[in-house]
Amino acid sequence: LLFVLGTVSCTLFLAVNGLYSPSDDVIELTPTNFNKEVIQSESLWLVEFYAPWCGHCQRLTPEWKKAATALKGVVKVGAVDADKHQSLGGQYGVRGFPTIKIFGANKNKAEDYQGGRTSDAIVDAALSALRSLVKDRLSGRSGGYSSGKQSRESGGGDKKDVIELTDDSFDKNVINSDDVWMVEFYAPWCGHCKNLEPEWAAAATEVKEQTKGKVKLAAVDATVNQVLASRYGIRGFPTIKIFQKGEDPVDYDGGRTRSDIIARALDLFSDNAPPPELLEITSEDVLKSTCDAHQLCIISVLPHILDTGASGRNSYLDVMLKMGEKYKKKMWGWLWTEAGAQSDLESSLGIGGFGYPAMAAVNARKMKFALLKGSFSEQGINEFLRELSVGRGSTAPVGGGAFPKIHSVEPWDGKDGELPVEDDIDLSDVDLDDWDKDEL
Repeated sequence: LLFVLGTVSCTLFLAVNGLYSPSDDVIELTPTNFNKEVIQSESLWLVEFYAPWCGHCQRLTPEWKKAATALKGVVKVGAVDADKHQSLGGQYGVRGFPTIKIFGANKNKAEDYQGGRTSDAIVDAALSALRSLVKDRLSGRSGGYSSGKQSRESGGGDKKDVIELTDDSFDKNVINSDDVWMVEFYAPWCGHCKNLEPEWAAAATEVKEQTKGKVKLAAVDATVNQVLASRYGIRGFPTIKIFQKGEDPVDYDGGRTRSDIIARALDLFSDNAPPPELLEITSEDVLKSTCDAHQLCIISVLPHILDTGASGRNSYLDVMLKMGEKYKKKMWGWLWTEAGAQSDLESSLGIGGFGYPAMAAVNARKMKFALLKGSFSEQGINEFLRELSVGRGSTAPVGGGAFPKIHSVEPWDGKDGELPVEDDIDLSDVDLDDWDKDEL
């Protein structure tokens, strides 16, 4: 009996920490093997980006394994622990879990899988994508890795998304642009520049797609555009500089592969990306979907609208938005509700009826929470979240071990509250004299 229990607990430990093991037909992917296994492969790949703590991911795991076994030898099925390998998740724009991508003929343009989370639905989507890939090959439209490799070896490389800049066009395009620019200064005769060229071109296309054009890759021939070369002190080739609005340019000193360049570009994008959405808890679905998809959800309970008015409430929401911006790389969910609207939730988080505004950070996987003890201000919240982000701060279990019933409420209309209208009492028909006599 002891041996059996030991085996079960060991299996559970493995499942929680990695979700997949080497004995599964799901191929574990990491930054080390991703390029070789997926990008350079002729096969069609389905790749799940997951986090071990994510409830939706844990529920998907048996279906994903079942699909991998069914598709073995036909379609490759992989999984990336994107919590552990955040650079790889970031490279493919992963913002929530699980995210499933289909890598077909053109490995530089992965498609999002939007289907059901059952093994049947996953297999159907894989076979449909496989059919399209084979049909494209039949009609000569293959966009696979082999064709890309040939263009690189012939010295080509599609540079359509690299923006060529000159002394005349540089300032109007780059300076004061709201976008982030990564600019390569090169010389046509430079061997290192020629080696970088296909990587820069491939990265430019991927970055354009992933950031919707908010990070741009450009190139300047420094031997021709000597005004720029002199202005930025270009002494060797290639030199790559990063330009952001309102800041001095900085040197890029990272790796020279497309994956290195893409990773840095996506970091720059997330630095400049909008803050996470701040949602009002108007239904159970809003709470559950936000808290299940993120490692932590930050829930604020704001005073009743009659206590603050619209301007007071907006000032609290502004503080939350600023903190969401500051901690956006953490990929936390951000929620708020009005005092009394979700009283069961308040009670389960130890807030319950006083001390507004209040804030709790909830880990929905562990069903534990931490309460803001300091002031509901930028400084107070910043100290609270900073402690949480380094694993400090006291936590308590959510009351009842699960989220309580959430009431569906109308979203705030942005206006000041109104006192309930009291019915006027008409006393004109009452003969007070008669009433007094009866009483006496």
